[in-house]
Amino acid sequence: MKHECWRKAVETELLALAENQTWDVVPCPSSVKPLGSKFVFSVKLRSDGSIDRYKARLVALGNKQEYGLDYDETFAPVAKMTTVRTILALAASQSWPLHQMDVKNAFLHGDLKEEVYLKLPSGMPTSSPNDVCKLKRSLYGLKQAPRVWFEKFRSTLLGFSFTQSQYDSSLFLQRTSMGIVVLLVYVDDIVITDSDSEAISEVQTLLHSTFHMKDLGQLTYFLGLEVNHQPNCLFLHQHKYSQDLVQLAAQTLAGLTNTTSVDTPMELNVKYRRDDGELLEDPTTYRKLVGSLIYLTITRPDISYAVHTVSKFMQAPRHHHLSAVRRIIRYILGTPSRGLFFPTGSSPQLQAYSDADWAGCPDTRRSTTGWCMFLGDALISWKCKKQDHVSKSSTEAEYRAMSAACSEIIWLRGLLTELGFSPLHPTPLHADNTSAIQIAANPVYHERTKHIEVDCHSIREAYDHQVITLPHVSTTLQIADIFTKSMPRQRHHFLIGKLMLLDSPASI
Repeated sequence: MKHECWRKAVETELLALAENQTWDVVPCPSSVKPLGSKFVFSVKLRSDGSIDRYKARLVALGNKQEYGLDYDETFAPVAKMTTVRTILALAASQSWPLHQMDVKNAFLHGDLKEEVYLKLPSGMPTSSPNDVCKLKRSLYGLKQAPRVWFEKFRSTLLGFSFTQSQYDSSLFLQRTSMGIVVLLVYVDDIVITDSDSEAISEVQTLLHSTFHMKDLGQLTYFLGLEVNHQPNCLFLHQHKYSQDLVQLAAQTLAGLTNTTSVDTPMELNVKYRRDDGELLEDPTTYRKLVGSLIYLTITRPDISYAVHTVSKFMQAPRHHHLSAVRRIIRYILGTPSRGLFFPTGSSPQLQAYSDADWAGCPDTRRSTTGWCMFLGDALISWKCKKQDHVSKSSTEAEYRAMSAACSEIIWLRGLLTELGFSPLHPTPLHADNTSAIQIAANPVYHERTKHIEVDCHSIREAYDHQVITLPHVSTTLQIADIFTKSMPRQRHHFLIGKLMLLDSPASI
């Protein structure tokens, strides 16, 4: 508080609270123990790393709340990253404009149903030492704040003739004479797109009339994701996030300061076991780096399998596992600007690839599922996950992977239908195991599959209803292979090209 910039930030925050009529100052009831609060200070940065503004946020000490007394439900949805990529891919293919808005002090707009009392913040004048703040609006730090804010925003949009998506609760749609307005919200960050720019302007005006909004113009930076607009594509990447991650790793891991990059994220034919090597004395750094790597996979499917592997050892990481993390960082060091390429004019038709690595986990002998989905030429969804059960054969492992991919296909087809791009043909699900395809397409194999859970056989129903087709693809052209195992350099780079991953916009 010795610095003028932070004093102004505190004044701005208190003024916003007063303008929003966040509370009433009342005498403290004798039966109530009010919650405390404190200011949290942060420096807001632009996508290029420069300082945007100094921000002070008054945060209630919600850890003192009691369930059933001053809060009940707390869950609030946020947009799925697959939905974000799907919207961006559609906007690119249709040449739709993308606009971004931000809600100022979003949580302060939520209307509280419970009675919550707060001690007067420091620096706020008072007429009586017994005075407290009785909250009318939600406040940052309250357990129910995200939920009541989302409910307020949702009810407002429904009042503006929007409909809420059945496939993603954070997606809102409005039909117009010119097409459809698509609004996606992630807490207080909003992305709007539509074929009609006038409709977008009307929606922005309506939002300004209800909330304190900040118009950020064309979408360029969203949740750490950078969007570069090119004449022939959108380029989605996390360049700044990658650089920050490499810098963090250099500060915490010895030997990374002057290291060289590598061509693949994992060593070939190396199996990482749960009990190999000595335990790390302090696993904090390992967990911090792996957590950051998980977020990087939003635009980096090429590291998904490697990150999946090191994530399995978060509970008790060892030096051998840390070496694997170090290699992933060295790989990112050589490819910091790599990202997803969403071309314009691409057909909005789905196609999918599914693969499995049988008994790939050396500790549990469970198989690894891998699949990826393309909308035209744009990669919008992928998964790398250890299966829940041990498979008795490679055919069973592939069948389970196909079933998991089929569930994602059904969800994506429903989402695209809502967005006005209803699939006209069955979605091809490419697999390289002929036996698994025959099991899905021909129920005569029931004797071999009677031990497989019933939910896996939903793929047969999807096949019968022509939701999917099951074309065979050779193993050499199986794109999902990159999500199930480590690769030699040449094979790794071949599959990266198939995934439409590029190293920078300049290479487009």
